[in-house]
Amino acid sequence: MRFLKLFLLCISVFAAAEGFAQSSAELKRRRDKLSDELEQLNREYQKTASSKKVTIRQLNILKAKINLREEKINTINSEIRNLDSQISENTNSVNNLQEQLDKLRKEYAGMVLFAYHNKSAYNKLMFVFASKDFNQAYKRLKYLQQFATYRQRQAEYIQGTQKDLNIKIVQLDRTKREKSTLLSDEKKERESLGKEKDNQAQVVVKLSKQQGYLKRQQRDLQKKIAKTNREISSAIRREIAEARRKAEAEERARLAAAEKARAAAAAAAEKSDKPAPSTGPKTPVKTTAAKTNSEVLNSTPEAARLSNDFLGNRGSLPWPVAQGHITQGFGTYYIDGIKTESTGVDIATGAGATVRAVFSGEVSNVANVSGTYLVIIRHGEYFTAYSNLRSVSVSKGQKVGIKQTLGTVATDSATGETSVHFDLYKGQNPVNPKIWLAPD
Repeated sequence: MRFLKLFLLCISVFAAAEGFAQSSAELKRRRDKLSDELEQLNREYQKTASSKKVTIRQLNILKAKINLREEKINTINSEIRNLDSQISENTNSVNNLQEQLDKLRKEYAGMVLFAYHNKSAYNKLMFVFASKDFNQAYKRLKYLQQFATYRQRQAEYIQGTQKDLNIKIVQLDRTKREKSTLLSDEKKERESLGKEKDNQAQVVVKLSKQQGYLKRQQRDLQKKIAKTNREISSAIRREIAEARRKAEAEERARLAAAEKARAAAAAAAEKSDKPAPSTGPKTPVKTTAAKTNSEVLNSTPEAARLSNDFLGNRGSLPWPVAQGHITQGFGTYYIDGIKTESTGVDIATGAGATVRAVFSGEVSNVANVSGTYLVIIRHGEYFTAYSNLRSVSVSKGQKVGIKQTLGTVATDSATGETSVHFDLYKGQNPVNPKIWLAPD
């Protein structure tokens, strides 16, 4: 029973270690990705810092760096917590294995002492021949044989436990060294974060001297955002109106066909002097006018199937650009005290980056908004919008597949920023695109 407990202990320890390794590997992958993104932002910041004129782009890059740096510190802290848990588990395992080893050695020492006192062949023979009968003599002989086997097995258990103990001690030392390294990294990251926050404060002070220019720039940006939102809303309303018109036409055609069939049946009955066949009680049918926008947009089997497929990929849609990071999230935010509502997310990427469809669908609209392009794609009752494109490679009414190229991202000449604005709507309601995209 004792050896069974020891075996189960080892199994549980190794299972916990495997789970830790998977979690640790995922956190390390995330930390490495954040480090790469920070390196990219550092290079972009150095380009802007070489200019004597302070720009909003510098401030935005610093904000993005601070956000990524804080996320990296949180990731490192999660790794440290994992290591603390692993250190605790390994320490308990070492203590338990040491206790088991001490018990095994104590028992083995007792067996060695017994064997020493009965080491001569004469003593063994006397032990056997002193039996009352043949049956007892046989049992004593088997006992001596089993005692020798058990003693050998105990020695093997001791060696195996000692080996497991040494492995756990090595793992414990390695984990402690990893924790020490992470604590050092965390300290460096916090120092870098402090410097970046100082730089941000300095840039804000310098930018405040250009307040008039920046506010004009901000107002122009807000006008463009508002115009883009109106274009998206207008395109979606047109799609809903068109879907409702088609549904109403189909409904009228069905009613006309049913009326024609009833008239034909009545005429046939009149000729044969028989009563017209009963069509049964009429069941109330919901008219197209009473249907919701969602029902109208999903009125065809193809549209309903596409909506279900799109919904089924929530949280795993590909990003509209191959490489990028979110610089402005969904919802309410403030810039220089100006309240702004973001219906989507801004994704910074490299100059000339390709914009791609996140899901298959049909291009609902392509529009020029203040010098850059907007592409809207319908996916059943869902719509995705891609704005701030320098060029487009699709046209209205075109069917597109997942990850198909839509165009290239534009770079703002005033700020030097290259980013695509991505919106996602369910009907006329904007939803947070980030929770639909695959984890970055």
